[in-house]
Amino acid sequence: MKTKFNRKSFRSMKKIFLITIVLLTVIGCGRSKKFALGENLEALQAQKTRHKAQIDLLQNELKQINNALAKFDKNERFALVDAYSVIPDSFNHTIEIQATIKTRENLVLYPEMGGILRKILVREGQAVKKGDVLAIIDDSGLQNQLEQLKLQLQLAETTFQRVKRLWDKKIGSEIQYLQAKTNYESQKEMVAQMQDQFAKTRIYAPFSGTIDELLADPGTTLGPGSTPVLRIVNLSKMYVEADVPENYLPLIKKGSTATVQIPALGKTLNTTIRQTGNYINPANRTFRIEAPLKNENKDIRPNLSAKLHVVEYSNAEALMIPLRIISENAMGEPFVHKLEGTNQDDVYITKKVFVTLGKSSNTKVEVLEGLEANDLIVNEGAATVEAEQKVRRIQS
Repeated sequence: MKTKFNRKSFRSMKKIFLITIVLLTVIGCGRSKKFALGENLEALQAQKTRHKAQIDLLQNELKQINNALAKFDKNERFALVDAYSVIPDSFNHTIEIQATIKTRENLVLYPEMGGILRKILVREGQAVKKGDVLAIIDDSGLQNQLEQLKLQLQLAETTFQRVKRLWDKKIGSEIQYLQAKTNYESQKEMVAQMQDQFAKTRIYAPFSGTIDELLADPGTTLGPGSTPVLRIVNLSKMYVEADVPENYLPLIKKGSTATVQIPALGKTLNTTIRQTGNYINPANRTFRIEAPLKNENKDIRPNLSAKLHVVEYSNAEALMIPLRIISENAMGEPFVHKLEGTNQDDVYITKKVFVTLGKSSNTKVEVLEGLEANDLIVNEGAATVEAEQKVRRIQS
């Protein structure tokens, strides 16, 4: 007579297996009453090794029992899970620092000589070149004095050239030659000094840029070095500056890649760190970093607030997993449920795997130890499954 296995007989067999496991557990608990801890480190480590081996053996036997049960019940229900495949990927970890946009070519121009401001030759928003005259100050007759000195210089030069020609022919005295030469050199020096003095009645562009603001009106009496006349700005050579906590000193170097986020403009620009400070500010324990910015549309302005994201760690083959699927035991040790295949399609056994975590991004974290490339771990359903549980994978 052939024995037929129906659903009722399967359930009976399953109950027998479960009762057997419970009995073994009870027996083990009964034995644990006589259990005594080792008295030293070596004894404790030996006990730990023995118990771990026993646990691994029981887990392996439980897996075999589950596989055997699966052969008798093709309609067994499994928890449904979604799997996440651990694939190596490029990972950059950044630090975010509040920064300010600046330019070194942003100057308020002051007069070198006091006097009345006669003329402003530019307007706000006008582009100028280095050396252009921007404003004129009353020269108080300096130009007339300069013209007179130039005439005297011409006479001194003519006299010197005539005396020199005679002297070259051995005509005249040496003292006449030396007096003419000295007078000529003296007049040249006086003209040069007067030209320098006269130049101070003009305000010149120190670099090419844009007139940002006119700060004085024609007719204003200017004080040397104290009355602002105008502001000139060059928006082509911008940079971002930030103060970084000293603990990042070993991580941020010259040449580190970075991005600059400018919330006011909705812009994000790529850059590299071109300078790191050699001085630690004792007041806030920070050091200064600087990175250049391209300003092709001239829409970036000095003193705009920005966020500087500097790459302080990079791994081209990082094993990244979602933060939400990581659990912790009572000791705070992180673990995930790894999926191990069975002889049934899309059916897996969960295995608790403890992992060592590295740096994280917004939603993912790097796994340093515990997983390998192409491992499958429980994704959706990670909070409800248990170790050594049979699950069915949902193919997304």
